[in-house]
Amino acid sequence: MALRPRRSIHWLAVVLSIVFGSAAAALSQDVSRPGPRTDRSRAPSRADVADEAPYLAENAAAMRKMMHDMAVSPTGDVDRDFVAMMVPHHQGAIDMAIAVLRYGHNEQLKRLAQEIIVTQQQEIAAMRLGVGESLPPSVPSPTQPSPDRWSRP
Repeated sequence: MALRPRRSIHWLAVVLSIVFGSAAAALSQDVSRPGPRTDRSRAPSRADVADEAPYLAENAAAMRKMMHDMAVSPTGDVDRDFVAMMVPHHQGAIDMAIAVLRYGHNEQLKRLAQEIIVTQQQEIAAMRLGVGESLPPSVPSPTQPSPDRWSRP
C-alpha cells in the first residue's frame, strides 16, 4: 500500500523532527562540567533552568521555524520537493548550532557545531544547484560581527 505524496511528506517531517529533536537535546548537554547537566539523578534547580532559558528559547524558535518551513505542498517534482523540505531542515541544524555556539560551554561540542554550520551550508548550496536554483549572495557568518560593527566606537 503506497502512501499518498502529501501524507509521505508530513510523515517525513515528523520523523525528521524526532531525529533532530534528539540531536538537539544531545548537543544541549554540557559534558565538560559536573552537575545537573550531566548528573540526571537530580532535578535541575531554578537557577540552572534560568541560565539555560536563552538557549532553550532560541532552539525552540529554530525548531518551530524549521517545522513550519518543511511543510511544503507537493509539486509533482520529487527532486524539487526534496530540496524544498531539506533546505529548511539543514537551516534548522545551522540555527541550532548557532545557539550552541552562543550559549554552550563544551569546546568539543562548539567545534562540532561549527562543522555542522559549514557542512549544512555546503549541502544547501549543492541541493539548490542540483535543481537549477541560483545561490543567494554571501553574508557574514552569523557568529561573527557584521562589517558595520567594526566602524562603531
